Amino acid sequence: MPLHGFTLAELLISLAILGVIATFTIPKILQAQQSAEYKSKAKEVAGMLSQAYSNYRVDHTADVNTRISDLTGYLNYVRLDTTSTIDDKQTLGSLSCSMGASAGCLVLHNGGVIRYSNNGFAGTASTNALEFYFDPNGAYGSTTNGPDKSIQMFIYFGGRMTTRGNTLPNTVAATYTYTSPDSTYDPPWFSWD
Repeated sequence: MPLHGFTLAELLISLAILGVIATFTIPKILQAQQSAEYKSKAKEVAGMLSQAYSNYRVDHTADVNTRISDLTGYLNYVRLDTTSTIDDKQTLGSLSCSMGASAGCLVLHNGGVIRYSNNGFAGTASTNALEFYFDPNGAYGSTTNGPDKSIQMFIYFGGRMTTRGNTLPNTVAATYTYTSPDSTYDPPWFSWD
């Protein structure tokens, strides 16, 4: 009875096909894994800031002058950074952490960085908000719209947390009014689902 098997040519062709498939799928798998990690970090930060604001309101009365720096005592962070640069949101370049007393960056235990300004709510309406940025990898990248862009987030006076793509119409953060949501500023790696 003769033995049946693969010839060397058939084996090499099979390996070449597997190599081509791996060339296309492995980068997508790695990108999906990185996006999931960034999304998880951003949701962790959103929850952490939301909880910090809730705890702050238990101990203090929130008013027009309440700032994110008032919440830092309720946050778990590694250190304050006023010298680094992080990625800005989609379509923009970078943001400086060195704005003196008017802003700063908090380096987190998960490697991400929160950049905030020291502006208050500027009002007590449901559309008044504190604005901050979260850069999941904590470093300035080399691309304008790459996967490691930061996400612009808002804490509303009433406690709601959202991104630039989901802002309430006529949201007022510091002295700027965001007339409508704009999802083009949310990075491709983030969604609330």
